[in-house]
Amino acid sequence: MSTTASRRSSSSLETVRNLLERPLASYQLVLGTTALLLGLGLIMVLSASSVLALRTSDNSFQIFARQAIFAAAGLVAMIIAMRIPLARLRLLAWPALLGVVALISLTFTPLGMEINGNRNWLPLFAGFNLQPSEFAKLAIVVWIADLYTRRHRHLGTWRYVITPAGPVAGAVAFLVVAQKDLGTAVILFAIIAGMMWVAGLPAKPMLMIGAVLGVALVFFVAQAPHRVERFMSFLDPMADPEKSGYQAIKAMMGFASGGFWGVGLGNSRQKWGSLPEAHTDFILAVIGEELGLAGSLVVIALFCLLAYTGFRIAHRSRDRFARYLAAGITIWILTQAVINIGMVLGMMPVIGVPLPLISYGGSSMLATLAALGLLANCATTEPGAARALATSRRNRRRRKGGR
Repeated sequence: MSTTASRRSSSSLETVRNLLERPLASYQLVLGTTALLLGLGLIMVLSASSVLALRTSDNSFQIFARQAIFAAAGLVAMIIAMRIPLARLRLLAWPALLGVVALISLTFTPLGMEINGNRNWLPLFAGFNLQPSEFAKLAIVVWIADLYTRRHRHLGTWRYVITPAGPVAGAVAFLVVAQKDLGTAVILFAIIAGMMWVAGLPAKPMLMIGAVLGVALVFFVAQAPHRVERFMSFLDPMADPEKSGYQAIKAMMGFASGGFWGVGLGNSRQKWGSLPEAHTDFILAVIGEELGLAGSLVVIALFCLLAYTGFRIAHRSRDRFARYLAAGITIWILTQAVINIGMVLGMMPVIGVPLPLISYGGSSMLATLAALGLLANCATTEPGAARALATSRRNRRRRKGGR
């Protein structure tokens, strides 16, 4: 029996290995994991927001409908990002960065809106708002990827890795800090440090940068009493269960009541007003309650698969710009997912970071889907991928023509 099981396991591993050796494996993995996360996210936003939407607008589908609009617009952005030539994208690196800085600067004018204590929104139309700092993540990744591609021969000298990437991108991150959005700023700093590591920055400068960022983080936390309260409640949520520890405790209750299989889709008790931000930052707690540990593990597995695929693309790509771009996008989405999951599980302080593709939020959805479109675009620079994709598209057109 053990020999038979061993043969089956060996055969399964060989099948997976053969599938991964296909030229379009990475491309298809990006599209597949994106589709699964997006589909699950839309279902869970509908479930988690239905009670709140019914109370505020007499329409339980109101919040879900807005998210569906964001998803549709994001898919259009994703398709465009998949098709844009990477050489043309590089020409947009500086204009995109300057455009994002201009939009962030507008939030400090009377045009800016303050929501939940963060002044990081601009009004658009029909009640829709724009959060420029979400697009700053993508702009910084593209700009640093282009910079490191042009400086590739000099990256052996660490000062070329740090400047001007660190000062310029760091200045954008500090603009976001000035908006009082520490969560997004932490992700921006993680992107900058992560891309420096990918570019080959030695351990000693990396440790120095990490220490400086750590001190800066402590300083900005200490500047706001509500951040201090959140940090202290992370250490001991039960110390103030009715105020600073309330959200963390309710999230734990959701996971506890969900068990392994969950209480069933749509049957969450916490979404009936007990859990704040149930459809945004804390949507994983609703997943844990309704779909149980099994559903939560599926979400984590999908993000792990997406991270594996992103780093695989960065490793296998023949295009230097695609390597840095794929690595930066993967670092961004992985960091944001880890922070959100750690925050909801009580392993990190609450800093207000959405779960990519799952949490409600238009700007986050648009920026993330555009980034994943670029990641799929980078996957076509792997050996044989572009040719295989062109052949697949020709065959598809022939089949349609034959009909």
